[in-house]
Amino acid sequence: MKVLLVSYDNDSYIHTFPLGIAYIAAVLRDCKFDVEIWHQDVHHYSDEALKIKLDKEKYDFIGIGMVAGYYQYKKLLSLSKAINSSNNRPIYLLGGHGPTANPEYFLKKTYADVVVMGESETSIVDLVRSVAEKKSYKDVSGIAYRNNDEVIINKPRDLIKDIDSIPFPAYDLFPMNYYRLRRRPHSSDSDFCASILSGRGCPYKCTFCYRMDKGFRPRSTDSIIEEIKLLKKDYGITYIEFADELLMSSVERTENVCTEIIKANLNIKWSCSGRLNYAKKDLLMLMKKAGCVFINYGIEALDDQVLKKMNKVLTVKQIIAGIEATLMAGISPGYNVIWGNLGDNIETLNKGVDFLIKYDDCAQLRTIRPVTPYPGSPLFDTAVNKGLLKNIDDFYEKKHLNSDLLTVNFTELSDDDFHMALCDANKKLLNNYYNKKKKSMIKKTEDLYIKKNVEFRGYRHT
Repeated sequence: MKVLLVSYDNDSYIHTFPLGIAYIAAVLRDCKFDVEIWHQDVHHYSDEALKIKLDKEKYDFIGIGMVAGYYQYKKLLSLSKAINSSNNRPIYLLGGHGPTANPEYFLKKTYADVVVMGESETSIVDLVRSVAEKKSYKDVSGIAYRNNDEVIINKPRDLIKDIDSIPFPAYDLFPMNYYRLRRRPHSSDSDFCASILSGRGCPYKCTFCYRMDKGFRPRSTDSIIEEIKLLKKDYGITYIEFADELLMSSVERTENVCTEIIKANLNIKWSCSGRLNYAKKDLLMLMKKAGCVFINYGIEALDDQVLKKMNKVLTVKQIIAGIEATLMAGISPGYNVIWGNLGDNIETLNKGVDFLIKYDDCAQLRTIRPVTPYPGSPLFDTAVNKGLLKNIDDFYEKKHLNSDLLTVNFTELSDDDFHMALCDANKKLLNNYYNKKKKSMIKKTEDLYIKKNVEFRGYRHT
């Protein structure tokens, strides 16, 4: 069986490494299937180029994975058109959070043959084997498929309990010299960066989140250290981005990861996602010692009632204490703030703006986006129940047209007033960020000419 996996182009200069299809490639290859990656992201190939490739070469399967964003959805439709019009059309597979939330919708929109739902490493192997052995799809759990005009949804597959049993991503099938150039907060010009997962899932259930797998399954620290060593040895990686939902799932777990990184003498920088209720001085100092330079926090709101409505299990007091402790430890915090949730108003927006300005260390440019009720999230169901959304088609085709514009208005403001308030808020944040950058460059100029700073590398040095 010959499988082509698509790493699609999202118009980035340097794309994030596609961990999802890299894991799929690894498990398929371990089962002796022939796997190839179409690197549209790296080369900015046109979608039409995929049709040309499929016309010239024969594959048994082609697979695409996507999340629930507006851009990804439109891209998927375009790629699907290219695949479906090819002369040697393979069996067409979809995966990822977007199709998993409503496989019937995506199968009908894309004319794909199968949606591999949720965690795909075991389901896709069984699926490919069933075709190789000329067996029916009906016994493959964790998939939905088209049977003429009917969509059949098989029973769900249990989550993989032992995350360490999954092979490392098939890095050798990807141009790592390209992906390692992606910049992360506090990466130097000479750093090489890579993304890995420290675990899967999240113990929390925020209402706006569409990643709703039950529970949290951490990898063993030994497995994490082994993968980092491989990335250092084979690709010269000096900066690791832990790209999963939550490395800081508990104090004990975070301490264990940090202790083993120090013990292994990895000498790397790293970043992760964290929880502010765990952001205490001793733990943060240990993270700093282990090489942590940036923690991305899901703050979301600076109002206790709004936080409660979104089931954030966090208070404003915890947020402020955690951010101050993170900055004191010498680690930059990432500030994710959204607005427009249930209970939000102009006052709660201003609280978010004031907070972001007060604690901005300019590690990243941060603005405030409207909350989006993605299909698969409890907030999507709320929007439908309130009559603010009709269905998933209404979401993708009419409402979710840009992540910085309203999809659904849960506030008492008119849409125009909502956008005007968000415009004013983000202008304040942009002025704050760029004014601080301007002051920093002026200081460097004064240090150069007045203090004769010989370390200055030039204004256009990158």
